[in-house]
Amino acid sequence: MSGPREYCGLCGVTGSSVTPAALVAEGLFAQQHRGQEAAGVAALDHDGTISLHKRRGLVSEAMADAPQSLFSDSIKAAVGHVRYGTFGGDDVINAQPILVNMAGIPVAIAHNGTISNAGSIRRELQRKGHILQTNTDTEIVLHLMSRELEDNNYNVRRCFEIALARLEGAFCLLLLTPDGMYAVRDPLGFRPLSLGRIPEGGWVVASESIAFSMTGAEYVREIEAGEMLFFPRDGEQPVTSWFDGETELFQAGDNRMAQCIFEHVYFARPGSLVFGDSVHRVRLNMGRQLAREHPVDCDMVMPVPDSGMFAAMGYSREIGVYMDMGFTRNHYVGRTFIDPGQASRPAMVMRKLQPIPDAVQGKRLCVVEDSIVRGTTSRTRIKALREAGAKEVHMRVSCPPHRHGCYFGIDFPRQDKLIAYGRTVSEVADILGLDSLAYLSVEGMLSCVSAHSTRDYCTACFTGDYPVLPPSEGIPGKEDR
Repeated sequence: MSGPREYCGLCGVTGSSVTPAALVAEGLFAQQHRGQEAAGVAALDHDGTISLHKRRGLVSEAMADAPQSLFSDSIKAAVGHVRYGTFGGDDVINAQPILVNMAGIPVAIAHNGTISNAGSIRRELQRKGHILQTNTDTEIVLHLMSRELEDNNYNVRRCFEIALARLEGAFCLLLLTPDGMYAVRDPLGFRPLSLGRIPEGGWVVASESIAFSMTGAEYVREIEAGEMLFFPRDGEQPVTSWFDGETELFQAGDNRMAQCIFEHVYFARPGSLVFGDSVHRVRLNMGRQLAREHPVDCDMVMPVPDSGMFAAMGYSREIGVYMDMGFTRNHYVGRTFIDPGQASRPAMVMRKLQPIPDAVQGKRLCVVEDSIVRGTTSRTRIKALREAGAKEVHMRVSCPPHRHGCYFGIDFPRQDKLIAYGRTVSEVADILGLDSLAYLSVEGMLSCVSAHSTRDYCTACFTGDYPVLPPSEGIPGKEDR
């Protein structure tokens, strides 16, 4: 793995003047970076039936054999999902959306995040006789709903609310029922979720606003932490609400949020608005702040493509040293027929990026990277730069050192696998073979966002200050994902 991975991305579309499933596929394509293992779309027909198509592979591969009925004029709404699943295997059964028949009521669900108490809920359900079909924590939401149906007069919305009140951790959810589409963001707002409007009539909900340009939608706002939006099958306007009654977990107010700052550092595409801020602008600011905190005497600033590009631009502008490309990227890497067990790790790493000898030879380089996780990839690339003739190699990183695992939807390994865990910065520099190494401070990183208070961001992977208590059995979902 060359870097940390996001678990998935969501897109949902409603509207009688559009083709919802086709637009969902376009929205997923724009968010392909959030998951490359599988993709799927569930579509709601005018008669209340829901059909599902999902496959392993990229969106283009998964949708190549989709039935034409998925794109018919009778479809009123659709939800889609791209998946990267570290836990639970990559079988198509674990792909989403998940479609079930709940006492005669079709329900489809798609999820972004990690439900941190999924393991304990799963064991509880199994002890009570529930038979789970997948290894995802998403499925437990459906089981929690189904057992409430009879007591709540088969009111799917009410059952959904009761189920959500049991969940802890990170969850953005799209739920498709015969009545329409629901979009929910957890009370702490770990993962992003935005709302867009199609001028001709229709609505789009997506993990990133980059999906709106692909669907012809205009950005409206981010869906707030703890908010539920309902899009009626036969209506134009979404209905927003906060949980009431017995489930007071979701409340509008001044409670602290825990938005994942790493979305800005690494995951989101630069063209997106995430948590109300432009990802492009935040990354430029991170590069500038990094230069203020840790300037270096160098001949050239060079990024590690692609996520380090904009931080490198900001760094270069701040110190007044030109930026050039020292790596060339192979855009046609795709899948390999070489088994990782048969190829050396350095060879696999260098398939993606190769040094440009003419650009780096004899120069003192400042390499700007967005993050260092295990360090294996960085060590290989630094060695390659020296072999290409670099005189000095300094590295500047546009986030703090990763010293703690993530329990809320990002594939960071356990902390003992993180190169910075238990080590000083100078020790990490020695391991990587660098002339110098410096990281952006936590305070400096948070100073680069503006749409929310800095206390509304989760920095647990850097600080160990978890907004939700991690499960005692270890990384949540290891048995579930």
